[in-house]
Amino acid sequence: MSGKCKRAALALCLAAALCLSGCLGGTGGAGGGGVNRPERVESAELQFTHPASGDTVAVFDTSMGVFRAVLFPEEAPQACANFIGLVQAGYYNGLTVSRVEAGFVVGAGRDANGGTATIWNGSGYPPEYTDKLHHYSGALCAAMSERGEGASVFYVMQTAPGMEQELLDQMAAQGWRQEIIDAYAAAGGAPYLDYTDTVFGQVYEGMETVDAIGAVGVDENQVPAEPVTIHSVTIETYP
Repeated sequence: MSGKCKRAALALCLAAALCLSGCLGGTGGAGGGGVNRPERVESAELQFTHPASGDTVAVFDTSMGVFRAVLFPEEAPQACANFIGLVQAGYYNGLTVSRVEAGFVVGAGRDANGGTATIWNGSGYPPEYTDKLHHYSGALCAAMSERGEGASVFYVMQTAPGMEQELLDQMAAQGWRQEIIDAYAAAGGAPYLDYTDTVFGQVYEGMETVDAIGAVGVDENQVPAEPVTIHSVTIETYP
């Protein structure tokens, strides 16, 4: 079995374990705007050692505040190229948040008719897996369609910091790298999503805004009862 297939199999095993323990979906007490997050996650993992000077960052200006994410074009080139191209075309400006699952994810990227877009005339791109990027809390991710392709839909992991020791022990038993386990223990996240879709960025500023969006009331389809608007998304270079 290849390394990529082995990691994917481990992720599926962990997902099953999380389902059995009632953690899949993460809609419990982790949600809400009052999430107590550390100012900094002490980890040498890529998502927590950036942004650095010259990095590409995305600035999300929403009706509930601003948050910023560093992008990783070397590790997720197609996801980043598509996202940056759509941002530069103004695609996200004026869209509303289309999915909120408190304590799990905040997502957007569908147009008013529920459609999606890509820079390749609507053609999707495959998931980009890497051991360098994971679904830690604050991860900026590209959602995959039922066909296993990415497009304009993205989500931010809004899970609370920390993780149950039992789950960390299961990850260790399944062969996960200790640095990843330690980062999940500090930041929180959803390891069962690793190697299923694409992580292409990490929120480094404004997680309180993401948490506030995660606390809004939603309907039966996890759509905010009162619209949360993305005024604009812009691409900048970190100083």
